Amino acid sequence: MNNHIRALRKARQLTQADLAEAMGVSRNTINSIEVGRYVPSLPLALRLARFFGKPVEEVFDDTPP
Repeated sequence: MNNHIRALRKARQLTQADLAEAMGVSRNTINSIEVGRYVPSLPLALRLARFFGKPVEEVFDDTPP
């Protein structure tokens, strides 16, 4: 699954650790999501989308790269 977490995080000048703390997960989890090794649970995906003020469909998509 593709995502725009890294770009959204960098646009807000947040580190992975900053975002992880805000989401209540580890920095490694954020890193794994950003590089596509981990697909977040639905609750986490929704929290991330809300945090960035975007619909979940704008943050995550399942179209081929």
